[in-house]
Amino acid sequence: MYNDTIQQGVGNQSTNNSCDKNDGFKYPLYSTIFSIVFVVGLITNVVAMYIFTCSLKLRNETTTYMMNLVVSDLLFVCTLPLRVFYFINQNWPFGSTLCKVSVSLFYTNMYGSMLFLTCISVDRFLAIVYPFRSRALRTKRNAKIVCVAVWVLVLSGSLPTGFLLETTSQEKSKNNSTFCFENFSSNQWKAHLSKVVIFIETVGFIIPLLLNVCCSIMVLHTLRRPQTISRGGKLNKTKILRMIVVHLLIFCFCFIPYNVNLVFYALVRTKTLTGCSVESVVRTIYPIALCIAVSNCCFDPIVYYFTSETIQNSFKRKSQVSRTYDAKFSEALQSETSSNLQCSLRTLKAKVFHNESSV
Repeated sequence: MYNDTIQQGVGNQSTNNSCDKNDGFKYPLYSTIFSIVFVVGLITNVVAMYIFTCSLKLRNETTTYMMNLVVSDLLFVCTLPLRVFYFINQNWPFGSTLCKVSVSLFYTNMYGSMLFLTCISVDRFLAIVYPFRSRALRTKRNAKIVCVAVWVLVLSGSLPTGFLLETTSQEKSKNNSTFCFENFSSNQWKAHLSKVVIFIETVGFIIPLLLNVCCSIMVLHTLRRPQTISRGGKLNKTKILRMIVVHLLIFCFCFIPYNVNLVFYALVRTKTLTGCSVESVVRTIYPIALCIAVSNCCFDPIVYYFTSETIQNSFKRKSQVSRTYDAKFSEALQSETSSNLQCSLRTLKAKVFHNESSV
């Protein structure tokens, strides 16, 4: 959840005093990181969407999950310019509805990304560990059903969270700024948001994390079996190992810091954890962890490449077509040059013989 502007006393302090906030660095940090994520995320995901929709002739259940992940990333990336404007000016002039939608899309992207990455991991697990028994289960139709279920689950958690937020004006401010993203009250945390955190942490983070780790371990265990090597030469251990490492690194790097810190942030906001030192640490880590979590939009296309052989083959085909075209063009150029040279020699020879005969 985004930091709030309300300062209240915690621990043994009186209610008239408050802990000193040390998270003022978050505004330039957010505006810088979000700008970079917008540019990189927009370009990479638009390219990925183009490949999925226009270049790939063969689509399977894995690419179905990836296309939904691209949609989730693009929806969130499109809201980043509004966030950058807000964090630079510390004022939200776009109205309450856009504020709520922007917050909702943040959680939709984060937990949608985790769930779709988990779907990809489970799909690869079934394909490698149970290649024959999972054929009836691993279909594009079932993949679409799973994607619909993921969207329903994610939206059921993110929309209520976003629409609990209200844009508020700070009357003591000189320019009467309107705040967004950071004005959940303590009462909202105690009454609603603490329950939302429990739900999204369990369904959106802990379960996907366990599934990703377990599926990866099972795949690695399967690759160690002797009979796996003789499976028609289709399994390349190096590629699969690289795929698993990239997948887990991105998942853990992007999502573990934010979600672990979110638990402590919720405990601080609900006064379960008290003390200015605790609040100071949590508030300092929170913006950094949030920026890392937002960067998943830039890393997801890396997962697409390393996970999908279809995409890799598409790049290889394009590269081969380009090399073939260059080779044919070179051959044609050499042929044309040789032909022109032969024609010039024949002309020169004819002129020589003509001159000799006229002497």
